[in-house]
Amino acid sequence: MKFSIIIVNYNVAYFLEHCLYSVRNACKNIEAEVFVVDNNSVDNSLTVIKEKFPEVILIANKENVGFAKANNQAIRKANGEYILLLNPDTVVEEDTFEKCIEFMDSHPDAGGLGVKMIDGRGKFLPESKRGFPSVWASFCKMSGLTNLFSHSKKYAQYYMGHLSENEVNQVDILAGAYMMLRKECLDKVGILDEDYFMYGEDIDLSYRITKGGYKNYYFPKARIIHYKGESTKKASLNYVYTFYNAMAIFAQKHLSTKQTKLFSIIIKIAIWFRAALSFCTRIFKNILLPILDFLLVYLSYYLLVEWWSNNIWNDPDYYPIQYIQFVVPVYIFIWLFSIYLSGGYSKPFRIPKIISGVFFGMITILVFYSLLPDYLRYSRALVLLGAVLSLFVIILIRFVYRYLTTGTWNLKVSLTKRYAIIGDDKEAVRVAQLLRTTDAQTEFIGLVEEGKRETTNPNFIGISSQIKEIIKIYKINEVIFCAKTLSQQKIISMMAELQSTNIHFIIAPPETDFIIGSNTINTPTDLYVVSVNSISNEDSKRKKRLLDISLSIFVLTFSPIIVFFLKEPFGLWRNIFLIIFAKRTWVGYSNQNLNNNNILPAIKKGIICTKDSLNNEKLDQSTLNRLDLLYARNYSWQSDINIFFKAFRNIGRK
Repeated sequence: MKFSIIIVNYNVAYFLEHCLYSVRNACKNIEAEVFVVDNNSVDNSLTVIKEKFPEVILIANKENVGFAKANNQAIRKANGEYILLLNPDTVVEEDTFEKCIEFMDSHPDAGGLGVKMIDGRGKFLPESKRGFPSVWASFCKMSGLTNLFSHSKKYAQYYMGHLSENEVNQVDILAGAYMMLRKECLDKVGILDEDYFMYGEDIDLSYRITKGGYKNYYFPKARIIHYKGESTKKASLNYVYTFYNAMAIFAQKHLSTKQTKLFSIIIKIAIWFRAALSFCTRIFKNILLPILDFLLVYLSYYLLVEWWSNNIWNDPDYYPIQYIQFVVPVYIFIWLFSIYLSGGYSKPFRIPKIISGVFFGMITILVFYSLLPDYLRYSRALVLLGAVLSLFVIILIRFVYRYLTTGTWNLKVSLTKRYAIIGDDKEAVRVAQLLRTTDAQTEFIGLVEEGKRETTNPNFIGISSQIKEIIKIYKINEVIFCAKTLSQQKIISMMAELQSTNIHFIIAPPETDFIIGSNTINTPTDLYVVSVNSISNEDSKRKKRLLDISLSIFVLTFSPIIVFFLKEPFGLWRNIFLIIFAKRTWVGYSNQNLNNNNILPAIKKGIICTKDSLNNEKLDQSTLNRLDLLYARNYSWQSDINIFFKAFRNIGRK
């Protein structure tokens, strides 16, 4: 056996399917075996492998054993002269494996090989070639010096920035996303170190390869796409801890005691710094606009009260200091909270939502105002004028914010997209029909013939060699490649050619009902699936959460009476607090396994579910699936209330 390919998968079924299609095409002229080690995925990964890739040798773990251990399970069974560790979120060209095998055959000193990786936007990934993570190299990376001097031999050691991305070179470290290894070398230096759960195992093995007398090569003549979620992961404290902890393990194993101590200090500082930065960034991002609204509205209201006192009542002290210090802040809080409930803080900003929020806030204030004793009714006129002033200030803030962030005063953000689909007649039409059934809001869909063949379909606007002109003339912002009719080599080449156009790239795998988008594996908007996920948009999530809390308060208040009407009364209080602390929701899917399935958007497990509203316990699985699909597609808070009261006797269910 010449070649063994090992893919470790964990809950990325769509990416895995596309990866396996590309691997199948790249293995046509090679004697190869393909292993997939699944780390107890809860999506439909196993089904995809069994039904669509029967040639794959599947190892299905009952728990997530980590990246290193899972790879080792397959390495021990592999028969190939060369072993490739491949990420599931990758796509390989048709000749990638042949080129790599040819290079390894002609370089017997090569223990490991890495290739040129590009991301979903066609941009080169610097981790394709990495240097030894010394204390200095790690410091430069963590401090940002590497990014600042990306081609410096001194400051960009971590990514060996001084080496050309287009030339074959010897490197220190191989990337785990594509790590081709000589079996003879592995037998000598050992397989992956299972002390690493995730991250660091590729660095450790690469280091041991060089210590064993072999060389690691960067081979840019072979290319792959790597859909990586680095921007998302790096904002996570768990990622920060896991990554830098792996670096600490490496230091303890391979560096001197003095170096290890210094490395550990740097790592601890990095963990705390990144954690604090991540926390502050999230808090600042979420509360900046409400704080700005509050401060500027308060200042405006203060000036209004001053003017009103001096010019209407001719008494600068007409209103007591308590009015400005306590009453006005309460008014502003009610207005801002009402704007939040109406969706006025959701992007893109919509003036009608802000107007409705201020209006309902004003009504709320006036209702409470009428219930107050006379000595606390300071001025109804100021409430009305304050509402108008607040509305003006808040809308002005939105316009200024928009200008500072985008350079335009226009608040309107077009959610529609203009697509060019590159493929042959049949496949391009199929993908266009698929696109129309998804969440993607399409303004224009133009079909582009992948070759020079003529077609009578009027929707075809040109051929692939004209794509730059097509993008410019039709103002295209998304290009979709049909993988069934385009080679991966051509797709990657076109992505690299168009990377400077700021276009999003999408790949439609053959014979599938999904489309893989361009940026990262962790960005849900980059994956277009046949469903309309209204339950997953920000407005729906906010309304569902607020409804959960409101119903919980209602049920808790009347629980001494409600318990007498429930089938399982003793679970009621437990359920109330699970929902208040966001562990559960009142209404969920009937098929609870879909919570972790890519078919529908994930929501919390429900106390009651969609089928409870039908009073029929003998529904088949397909009916339950349709119920859940309709619930997710057409979600509204009214549907939750309807199900809640129809299934009221079950709200104590454990």
